Amino acid sequence: MKTRLLTLFLMSACLLQATARADESAPMGSAAAAPNETPALSLTGNLGFVSDYRFRGISQTWKRPAVQAGLDLVHRSGFYLGAWGSNVSGNSYNNGAGMELDLYGGFKTPIADGVTLDLGALAYVYPGARLNRAPGQPSDDKYDNLDLYAAVSAGAFSAKLSVAATDYFGLNSTTSGYAYFSALPAKGASKGTAYLDLNYGVDLGQGVSAGLHVGHLWVRRYGDLSYTDWKLGLSKAFDHLGGLTVSAALVGTDADNAFYQAGDAGGLRAKRLGDTGLVLGIARTF
Repeated sequence: MKTRLLTLFLMSACLLQATARADESAPMGSAAAAPNETPALSLTGNLGFVSDYRFRGISQTWKRPAVQAGLDLVHRSGFYLGAWGSNVSGNSYNNGAGMELDLYGGFKTPIADGVTLDLGALAYVYPGARLNRAPGQPSDDKYDNLDLYAAVSAGAFSAKLSVAATDYFGLNSTTSGYAYFSALPAKGASKGTAYLDLNYGVDLGQGVSAGLHVGHLWVRRYGDLSYTDWKLGLSKAFDHLGGLTVSAALVGTDADNAFYQAGDAGGLRAKRLGDTGLVLGIARTF
């Protein structure tokens, strides 16, 4: 089923670029232009609000709203650095500040007519957060993660492969019993986990864009956690309002609910984080 989904949606699009998690949009940089057309360095920022922060289809905010912001520094040679942040739920990221900070850098360059290559690294940091061995019993294990990625874009199509250079958000033999909603057998390190992100967008005119995204996560040694996610959406840019964009996207996954849930602090209520849902957003670039 997952193979058929990936084949069917070979071309897909990422719509909420200003408010999506940095690994899916922010570290793509800006295409290098002729030296006499652009300054040596350019700094851009984005600020947005979404009704639910979804990362690879999984809610990071317990299906609640998020405020998100980022900065990108791009050199005309193609090198770039960036930072992006969002609030996250303490039900998913225990004992911390309820914040995610993404730090990334890379190099983007044309490799053929209309084709661009992007290579980089992205670190996900959750200040103060530690996995719980049991409710109210924090461990010394962090959620922090480092991905290396390669992306290719050609016209409206883009494809990106991210590979974890660390254990995938803290998952290993030590944490497998408590890293997810249901316990997993200890099978070793999850370093090398990969995510394929495919996108295709269509400009409908008058500032309106439509897009389709499909992604697939392969969790190394812990196949029960692997899943496919998808997104269909529309966005509308209002140039006369200073770069304001509004968006709506239907997001879903086939993730196993036995693992992709999070309970509240009292352990009395749990939400399925990968269920299909509508995500609304508003963002401004500057």
